[in-house]
Amino acid sequence: MINTNDIFNIQTEEEFNTLALKIFKFQFENNPVYRSFCDLLYIHPSDVKVVENIPFLPIQFFKSHRVLSNSNPIEKTFSSSGTTGSTTSKHLVTNLNVYETSFTKGFKHFYGNIEDYVVLALLPSYLERDGSSLIYMA
Repeated sequence: MINTNDIFNIQTEEEFNTLALKIFKFQFENNPVYRSFCDLLYIHPSDVKVVENIPFLPIQFFKSHRVLSNSNPIEKTFSSSGTTGSTTSKHLVTNLNVYETSFTKGFKHFYGNIEDYVVLALLPSYLERDGSSLIYMA
């Protein structure tokens, strides 16, 4: 199991690389959609020694599959805006605390405290639709 605190306390590139490979193995073992994708590519965690060789799951899979790595209840579903008539991708979140910690610590790491900023965002038509991660973060 991955300790999410480890993710948010990475200090070095070596720690990042080690944890990224560990997460790749976890996803491979616990996410059936990702496992099937890796199997089609003939990629196994034992073959991947560097982060650059971890395969990315194509965005199309988030439109056509339920991409999950555990059986926890889904707390929130975010969806892409899509274009008229197109299928939207879905981001199924089973732990909003981890999601919120990710974007708040990420902002702080690169820009400093959010409290030191005034953020004005013009997001036409986003307020009218459900499932926008941008509105959630605002």
